[in-house]
Amino acid sequence: MRFAVDPWDPTYGTSLDVEPGTETGAEPSSAEIDVAVEVPEAAWAPVGHGSGVVLPETVLFVDGVRRVDAQIWVDEPDGVASPALCASYAAGVVCCRAGEVAHLSTSLVRRALVTTRADAEDVVTTAGRYRASVTAERADTAPMQVLSLALQRELAEVELVAAGTARDALPGGSDLLVVDGPLRGRQHLPRVLGFVKSHRSEYLPAPLGAVVSRLRAGERTPVFRVGTSWSRYTWYLRLPCAPGAPWAGVVRVECGAELPAADAITMATLSQAVLPRYASVEYKDSRAPQNLYPIAGLERALRRRLGEVPVLYRALRRAAAGPAVPVSAGRPAGSPGLGG
Repeated sequence: MRFAVDPWDPTYGTSLDVEPGTETGAEPSSAEIDVAVEVPEAAWAPVGHGSGVVLPETVLFVDGVRRVDAQIWVDEPDGVASPALCASYAAGVVCCRAGEVAHLSTSLVRRALVTTRADAEDVVTTAGRYRASVTAERADTAPMQVLSLALQRELAEVELVAAGTARDALPGGSDLLVVDGPLRGRQHLPRVLGFVKSHRSEYLPAPLGAVVSRLRAGERTPVFRVGTSWSRYTWYLRLPCAPGAPWAGVVRVECGAELPAADAITMATLSQAVLPRYASVEYKDSRAPQNLYPIAGLERALRRRLGEVPVLYRALRRAAAGPAVPVSAGRPAGSPGLGG
């Protein structure tokens, strides 16, 4: 398989980048909303701290990071080159257990050649192997968006593996899994919450949306159900923060729609007791308080494990220029001890 590396610096995106926001897969605003899951619509008001909730012995925070190391052009049989991505991505879990120091319990690093060419081969370089990951073209979607969404799916799959590995290693007792981002594709996991820091859609009608602005630290909205291409229970929660904008410190939390409504309400109450304990502060994190300390630390640890961009980029340029060199012991240069 012949390919060429695009000279565009991947740290600035790609030369055929998608429009800002289009790769997020944000759901359309025409979601079906049931606001009467916990209380009738007329009774909507901030929900204070619940009592009697049993805290889990272990809280596991799951997150992943992705990076495009280079955009490449793969030669097609008809002589037309198609765009592809050589990307590195990683997923991991931070374990917060009573009586122990929070620690990175699992980290998995992967590299992939994301392409639409059906007969694509792995790209082997002196700095690591990029496993061929083929995705189908879509007539209604820009090529780079297709590739970006495919890469995101790859990352989500690795996050699932990391979460399962971390849970299997637990010594026992109760646990709660907190996934950074929406739960889509992971809502089937037991005792799991999705933690959404940014708000791209307005799910609530204006009168109920006003309840969000009245939340005090630790308070939440009543639970409501959202149905789009997938369904989930969700609620807004305000983390501890300095007074400011109406939505300052507000996050949206999700759990699976397969749960009985009573269990979803219990999960909402549990989120009030657990999540504010990990909220960051402004002088330590510019994304405070939404960027929870365990997730911020996990992101830093995973990015270090992706390897050095210049090393990987040069290795890809060399591989494109001639025969691939076997990877020594499967370890990428710039990342001692990590698989390629």
